Amino acid sequence: MKKTTLLFTILCCTNLAFAQLPQLNLEKPKPFKQQTFCNPMDINYQYNWEQTNEKISYRSGADPVIITHKNEYYLFHTIQGGYWKSKDLLNWHYIVPSRWPMEDMCAPAAISVRDTLYLFQSTFQQRPIFYTTTPENGKLHFYNRWLPQLPKDIGPWDPALFHDDATDRWFMYWGSSNVYPIFGAELDKSKNLTYKEKDNYKGLIYLHPELHGWERFGRDHRDTIKPFTEGAWMTKNNGKYYLQYGAPGTEFNVYANGTYVGNDPMGPFTYAPNNPVSYKPGGFMTGMGHGNTFQDVYGNYWNTGTPWIAVNWNFERRIEMVPAGFDKDGLMFANTRFADFPQKLPTKKWQKSDELFAGWMLLSYKKPCVASSVKEAKLEANLVTDENPRTFWVAKTNKKGETLTIDLEKEALVKSFQINYTDYKSDIYDSALPKVYIQYKVYTSLDNKAWTLAADNTNEKRDRPNAYEELAKPVKARYIKFENIHVPMPNLAISDIRVFGNSFEKSPEMPQSLNVTRQKDERNADISWQKVPNAVGYNILWGIAPDKLYQTYQVWGDAPSTLELRALTVGQKYYFAIEAFNENGVSKVSEVIGAR
Repeated sequence: MKKTTLLFTILCCTNLAFAQLPQLNLEKPKPFKQQTFCNPMDINYQYNWEQTNEKISYRSGADPVIITHKNEYYLFHTIQGGYWKSKDLLNWHYIVPSRWPMEDMCAPAAISVRDTLYLFQSTFQQRPIFYTTTPENGKLHFYNRWLPQLPKDIGPWDPALFHDDATDRWFMYWGSSNVYPIFGAELDKSKNLTYKEKDNYKGLIYLHPELHGWERFGRDHRDTIKPFTEGAWMTKNNGKYYLQYGAPGTEFNVYANGTYVGNDPMGPFTYAPNNPVSYKPGGFMTGMGHGNTFQDVYGNYWNTGTPWIAVNWNFERRIEMVPAGFDKDGLMFANTRFADFPQKLPTKKWQKSDELFAGWMLLSYKKPCVASSVKEAKLEANLVTDENPRTFWVAKTNKKGETLTIDLEKEALVKSFQINYTDYKSDIYDSALPKVYIQYKVYTSLDNKAWTLAADNTNEKRDRPNAYEELAKPVKARYIKFENIHVPMPNLAISDIRVFGNSFEKSPEMPQSLNVTRQKDERNADISWQKVPNAVGYNILWGIAPDKLYQTYQVWGDAPSTLELRALTVGQKYYFAIEAFNENGVSKVSEVIGAR
């Protein structure tokens, strides 16, 4: 009996002691979830066929279409052997379809209507429309077998499908030429979406470079070659129909998207006064043409585009997406301000598209670099920080252990980075090969001696030619070291390692003395300003009203403080302002001035 009482007393005291201990949290910590993305999109761009006689290959992504289907996103683009699915616009899963057209798809059309996704390829011949109610598993079915063949050279190339929910009418738009316009035709649903009549298509959009400066060909619109129009897309908003098109040419920094507006899907259409609606001629990724417009699951609009790379082939490209929308006056716009800096992923309906800019600045521009090896002098390490995707560092080998160190020259709070690989003399033609993946490690240091591992993707085998990673916690650092673990290419080649965060200096002062003079040729304007100390760059903001400065031309701080803008419309008044940015933040926007 005494033993029993003693045991009871011990147990009670033990339980009381445990009860007085602090409660332990035994839940596993939640894994880090990235909150930002950075253009160009971080996907496994597939290798394309050889386009030259040099027996080299290249990755490319062009002519993108992103659609929202059953609260998920699907991405289609040129010659990829499949498509991508995402739940968050950040993590994209590549899907190989059960059946594909007679050849790989070029500039595909895709649309989601109710529970069905429709898909159609560019063609000058007779090709079918596919459909699926389960795009997540890649099972495609024939919706029709053949659209009637159009006259020679008419198309439909670069097609877009459109369904008008209000009327249940179906349409197709297409065109890719510097001879023919953007065409449109109504489709007959009762005949499995074939043309209503044999010759019911008509030209809807014609380029007028003599009036619209941005439609002129060449870098900064300086070439006299007849410009190209392509990449049709239709968006309906508030009862208006916005027929979009790309111009003036893929391989230039001024590739852009414009729109005409009408009250009916087949027009007549009126040129939007604030064209081009999506335009990015300056910065790292230049060019925004031939994309599409879609709404995310929160109702926000986005515009996609095709920036230019052109290393192994002149039409080597990538994909970017920027916030877009329609203002109170019905003007369509896209926000390319800091478009290739980190942007927040959408989590709700935004009030202003600028809300998505993370405020993380470029810390690596023109910073000195040291590499473990260099293949030849012209492919030096310092090219990794010049913000030019057409220049690149090439190491002597592609082996594990090759490194490159960037000196940020002062301490900063590092928050994310982007590694942009280059396919220098690549020989890969099949992205499904087991060797096609990229692995690396990234370290940070304050003194170039003691190193801390900041990122390590060696536990995964993904192809990430434009890898973007947000750090779980900001890291105070001066030095950033990249270490190669594995690349599939015969050469380790990197065009740019871009480091983002904020320095500990002040944001720049507002630029002064902005001056804009319209030339005799009203398509052009001469812009000048006074430089600001320690500015990394400037954004020239312009538009057709003081509260509609929808366009941005980014200029680096080490460039001249002058710009000839050649993208204006004859007879249209414009307004301009300027802001400066450095490694910490952005200045106030200058006073808005007008220029006729």
